[in-house]
Amino acid sequence: MPIYTVHAPTGNGADLAATDKFTFVRDGFHFWAALAGVIWLAWNRLWLALIGWLVLTFVIDFALAKLGVARGAILLVDLVLMLLLGFEAASLQRWTLSRRKWRQLDIVVADDEEAAERRFFDRWTARHRGVVNNQGSVDRGAPPPTRNVQGQPFSKAPPLPQGGIIGLFPEPGGSR
Repeated sequence: MPIYTVHAPTGNGADLAATDKFTFVRDGFHFWAALAGVIWLAWNRLWLALIGWLVLTFVIDFALAKLGVARGAILLVDLVLMLLLGFEAASLQRWTLSRRKWRQLDIVVADDEEAAERRFFDRWTARHRGVVNNQGSVDRGAPPPTRNVQGQPFSKAPPLPQGGIIGLFPEPGGSR
């Protein structure tokens, strides 16, 4: 089963209002990172990792070419680097989040990301019950109390003002 780490920004605090910013990072091999590393790094906005990947690849390829290594061996080294990126993609995501001052909240084991979210939020809300003042989830019971105004029972409408609707339009048949 896949393992997910849950991360939250430190500036907003971990409360019910900031849950849409939580990020789930799946641990394990990332196929698309290995197959199209540059595109995957840019898509996930891992800019420093992208620059480091490009520099590392170009330096190794240039050094091997200057040493006179055959093209097949250089291709093999590039394939090994691509596999390395696929295995370390989640670590690069977590490193970028920690560099941006995000904190890791939890580790969740689940079949997919949706199940990981459900499992995490079930545990997280159980832990934070009573700590967070969430007015939207309070059972208010009976309807709100009504005012008892003298001379105006609630069973009939209040009288209209003289001279038409709020004085703007004269009543039909009346003079002004």
